[in-house]
This record gives sequence, C-alpha cells and structure tokens, in this order.
Amino acid sequence: MAVPKRKTSPSKRNMRRSHDSLVGANTMECPNCGELKLSHRICNACGYYNKREVINKIELNSEKDLDSED
Repeated sequence: MAVPKRKTSPSKRNMRRSHDSLVGANTMECPNCGELKLSHRICNACGYYNKREVINKIELNSEKDLDSED
C-alpha cells in the first residue's frame, strides 16, 4: 500500500484543491418567453432556440404525458 513519506503542507494541499470549486449554472433569459434557460440549449418553456421554434409546445406536453404514464 502506498503511504506518503512526508506530511502534505497546507500550501500544497490548497494548490491541489484550487480546481475543485463548483461553478454556477450559466443561465440566461429566453428572448421569446422570458423564462430562465441554460445557454446554448432549447428553452423548456416554449421550445425556441436562436429565435426559431425547434420543438412545438404540443410535442413538449405529449412527451411529459408519455413519461407520466409509465
């Protein structure tokens, strides 16, 4: 089993942990409906992306109904 030969100093420990912080979600307001959505993703509320309708709202509702039936 590997055992450290020396105690890790607080400086070395903190430098190792410097990249472990959490990053907040990158949300923005949908230009079509105003709901918050993730950047570069289709809006869950209206189905628009880049000022174009990608998914019909009817399709979104029918997918939710299919999920709830299982």
